[in-house]
Amino acid sequence: MLSDVYFPRVNGVSTSIQTFRNRLAQLEHESWLIAPAYGSESSADDSGIVRVPSQRVLFDPEDRRMQLRSILQHLPELRSRRFDLVHIQTPFVAHYAGVLLSRRLGLPRVETYHTLFEEYLYHYVPFVPKAWMRALARRFSRNQCNNLDAVVVPSGAVLRVLRGYGVSVPIEIIPTGIEIEQLAGGDGAAFRVRHGIAPGRPTLMHVGRVAFEKNIDFLLRVLVQVRSRIPEVLLVIAGEGPALKHLRRLAARLEVAGSVLFVGYQDRKQALLDCYRAGDIFVFASHTETQGLVLLESMALGLPVVAPAILGTKDILDAGKGAMVSALDEAEFASKVVTLLQDDVLRKRLGREANGYAREWEARRMAERMAEFYARVRERRPLAMSAPVKAAANGASD
Repeated sequence: MLSDVYFPRVNGVSTSIQTFRNRLAQLEHESWLIAPAYGSESSADDSGIVRVPSQRVLFDPEDRRMQLRSILQHLPELRSRRFDLVHIQTPFVAHYAGVLLSRRLGLPRVETYHTLFEEYLYHYVPFVPKAWMRALARRFSRNQCNNLDAVVVPSGAVLRVLRGYGVSVPIEIIPTGIEIEQLAGGDGAAFRVRHGIAPGRPTLMHVGRVAFEKNIDFLLRVLVQVRSRIPEVLLVIAGEGPALKHLRRLAARLEVAGSVLFVGYQDRKQALLDCYRAGDIFVFASHTETQGLVLLESMALGLPVVAPAILGTKDILDAGKGAMVSALDEAEFASKVVTLLQDDVLRKRLGREANGYAREWEARRMAERMAEFYARVRERRPLAMSAPVKAAANGASD
């Protein structure tokens, strides 16, 4: 596997990679991961992770750009390991390195399409017209995907998007599963004490990267309407990211700063569980998600959800279990939040329903599907190398 991001960088891609690697290992499938070096935080890596030198990304200092030359230096060792295929996780240096390694090692290559870049890039390059960035993202994705043996997507909506782009290679839907056994426990009362939240205060929870594409602005505007009917309501925003300063300014401008609490990143082993448990409702407004893992995590911890069923979240929310689906309309969204906060019976029933439904997305099942997918990819492309690939493996230029 190759990825431009991994822990300690916290995001959905890192979580997905870790979840699949852990569960594939339990199924006796060995994987290696090539990822950026961030610093001393990576010292606790297991033996199957190769960190390569990287530089900070200009527009997003949380991320790193790996050095392709450093990745290729590992080629002799990788060749000696006799891998079965290359799985690329991100479309930047990791993609081009993965394609190059697959050619030189004579292996099939697949990639997981984690992020809908059409709805992402223009937030970070605002000086380029939005329509241009959308067109560029579509062509970028189409060209990359059609240079693979197969693509993995986390939801049916993303499959339809890629087919619309003109991606013609096989596409498999395999969501990232959740580690049910790790989503047990949690002490909401302790979290409230740590952050000075009164025991009975109605609390809305949002967990995720604090980025522009997450549409947290919408939640702040919804909060204005909810607070007009439930003055003591609190919105907790857990996570960090490039939109944090903007959201603080917006909360002040909307005069709801006293009803918003930014708590930063929460450690997944305990603090994040406490955080989820401290909420009454999980609120989510992103319309760019390819899956929406935080919805399943909150549900597994018995937290009912109010969110739009758009793109990848439709696969989770269309079942109508443990959630109230709202359009991206502030009045409608606020009304559903108020209904849940004021109806203890309904809220508890949805919480129980959410917990049961989340178990259908257990990580082991998804890892089994991934292993079966790998086997089919290998069957479609025998390991015997074609002449051009043999030449590349012997060091010829690509």
